[in-house]
Amino acid sequence: MFGCAGCGAVLTAAVSEVALPIHLADTHWEKLHPPLLEAGSYAVQRAPFGPPWRQFTEVGAHEAAERGRFAPFGALSYGPSDTVLLAPGDVHGTRVILERAAGYCMGIDGRDGPNLACLGCDLPVGTRMDDCGCWQVVRLLPQAVVRLPGPPERPIMEWAELLATGALWHRLSEYRDIPAGVALAEVVVAAGGAPVDVAPGPVTELLGRALGALVPAGEDAKRLSLAGPEFGEPTADLVLVPVHPQTGEMWQPRSGALPVPLDAALWAELAFPPHRTRLPVVGGLPAGVERDDPLPPHSWYPFRPSTEAFRYTLSRMPAVREPWLRAIYDQGW
Repeated sequence: MFGCAGCGAVLTAAVSEVALPIHLADTHWEKLHPPLLEAGSYAVQRAPFGPPWRQFTEVGAHEAAERGRFAPFGALSYGPSDTVLLAPGDVHGTRVILERAAGYCMGIDGRDGPNLACLGCDLPVGTRMDDCGCWQVVRLLPQAVVRLPGPPERPIMEWAELLATGALWHRLSEYRDIPAGVALAEVVVAAGGAPVDVAPGPVTELLGRALGALVPAGEDAKRLSLAGPEFGEPTADLVLVPVHPQTGEMWQPRSGALPVPLDAALWAELAFPPHRTRLPVVGGLPAGVERDDPLPPHSWYPFRPSTEAFRYTLSRMPAVREPWLRAIYDQGW
C-alpha cells in the first residue's frame, strides 16, 4: 500500500509487486489502450521518467550512457527514478490538476508533469496517462508517497501453477508485436552478429522473417528454438525462455543453451497455442461439428515484430555501441 507523504492519506490498496511490464517498450498509435497492470498489482520503474526532457545530441553519448541510453532513441528523461506504476482504477483520494491535464485526443498524457494531487493536502503525488497511444497507468512520484502497512503480498507462483491456472494468458496478447520486438533485439545481441537458424514452427512465424532481414543466413549459424517449463529443451544454441511475470527472472535451461528472455504471456502463446491444442488429434471433424465452423485465426499479412520496441530495447543495451550492431540499429529492417 502507498500513502501521501504529506498527510498520510491512503492513495492505493495495491499490494502485489510485479515485474515491470515489457509492453512499455512501445504502444499502438491512435488506439485507446487498456490498463498496463492488473488490479491490485504495482511495478517500479527504475529508469527516470517524465519532464524535463533533453535530446541525445544535447547531452552527449557519455552522459546519455550514464542514464542508461547507449544510442539515440527519442528524448532522455531527467524526471524522477523509481516511479510506482499502478492501474488507474486502483488509485483513489486524488484529483486531477486541470491546468496539467493536456493530451492529444482521447485523454491526458502527462506532458506537463504530475497531474494528480492528494485530496487531503493538495500535494502533487503522481501522473495519470490514458490518452490514445498511451498505456493506461498512474505513476506515483517516489518522493511524494510512502509505503504503508497492508495485507501480505501475493505469494510467488511456481511455473507449474502459472501454467495450470492460466495466469499467463491476458488481454495484452493483442499487442504481441511489442514483446516480439523486444525478443528480436535480445536474440540479435545473444547471437553476437552470427546468422540465426530458426527452428520451424511458432518461433519462425514470430521472428523468422525479421531475423532473415537483420542477420542473413550463412555459415556457423546459431540454432534458435523455444524452451521452458512443461515444454522441454530441444537441442539449440539459443533458446527463448519465459520471464516470470512477478519476479522478472528468466526460466533457466539445463542443456547449456544460452537463454534469451521472452515475455511469459507471449511464450505461453507459442508453447501452448490455444487454437492448435483444441484441434482433433486424429481423424476428421468430431461428430456434430459443422464444416462451416470458424477456422483457426490467421492474419491477413505476415506478422511483424514492433520496430520501435526493437530499437527501444537495443538503445538501452551497451552492446549497441559495437559497430556491427549499431549498423543494424541504424538500418532497421
